[in-house]
Amino acid sequence: MRILHLSDTHLDRSGGPDEDGADGTAALGRLLGELSHLDDLDAVIVSGDIADDGSHEAYTRARELLSGYASRRGVNVFYTTGNHDDRTAFADVLGTGHVQPDAVYEGAAGERAAATTVDGWRLITLDTLVPGKGHGRLDGAQLDWLRELLATPAPMGTVLAFHHPPVCLDVDVQRALGLQNSAELAETIRGTDVQLILCGHFHLQILARLEQATVWVTPGVVSRIDLTARPGTERAVHGPSASLVHLGTPNGPIIHTLHARDPRMGETVYEADKEEMREAIERLGPSPAGLN
Repeated sequence: MRILHLSDTHLDRSGGPDEDGADGTAALGRLLGELSHLDDLDAVIVSGDIADDGSHEAYTRARELLSGYASRRGVNVFYTTGNHDDRTAFADVLGTGHVQPDAVYEGAAGERAAATTVDGWRLITLDTLVPGKGHGRLDGAQLDWLRELLATPAPMGTVLAFHHPPVCLDVDVQRALGLQNSAELAETIRGTDVQLILCGHFHLQILARLEQATVWVTPGVVSRIDLTARPGTERAVHGPSASLVHLGTPNGPIIHTLHARDPRMGETVYEADKEEMREAIERLGPSPAGLN
C-alpha cells in the first residue's frame, strides 16, 4: 500500500499569491508536476486546510488538480477538513471527502467523517475542525462512531487521517493549536487495528506514537515552518512538500518526505515575533474556561 500524503494546500478563490507571497495554487501545481513520475500509488490523502478562505472556488480548483493527478494513476483522493476549511463549501464540492465511502458520520454541527476500504486497508478521515479557532477537537459522538467502526478489524489494518496532530513538539503554539483531546482519541484506538495516523496543520514533519499507532505529521504544500527560528517566534519558508507512505512492508510503515524544487526554496514567507505568536495563541487557541 502506497499513499501520497499532502496537507495544507491553502488554495483561495483568486488562485494567486497572498499578501505574504504564498501561492497555494502554484505550490500545489509545482508539487504535482515534480511528482509526475510517481505512478505506483494506491491512494492520495489530503489532511485538511485545502482552502485558505473556505471558498467554493478553492475546493473546485483543488478537486480539479488533485483528481486529475489521481485519476491518471487509477486511484482516489481522500480529503479531511482543517481549521481554515468551511464545512458547507467543503461538502458542496467534495461531499464526504470520499468517492464511495463504506461508512459515513454526520455530526450535529456539520462534522463529516468517512471510511473506505482500499486493498484491505481501511482509510478513515475524521473532522477535527473547531469553527473560528486554530486548535482541533473530536467530539464524543464522532469518537463513539469511530469506536464502533474499529470494533471490527479491517483485513490489513486501519489508517486514520485528520488535520490537527494529537502530538506536538515542545513549542507553545503547537501545544495550544493541536488536537486538544488526544487522550480521548488514544483511549478510543487502544488495542484496535489502527496502525497509522496521518496529520498536517503544523507545516513540518514530526514522527511520534499514540498507543500502538505511528503518528506522522507531513510538512505543508503552501509553506514549511523553519524550526531554526528563534524560540517563541515562527518563520514560514517557501518549498512545497508532501510525504510518501509505504504500508504492509516488513519494516513498515516507511515514510519519507518529497520536496519539490522551487526557485524560492527556503526564502521567508513570513516571520512572526513573540508578541505576534502570543496574540495568535490567545485568539486561536482554547478559551481559558475550555469552552472551545
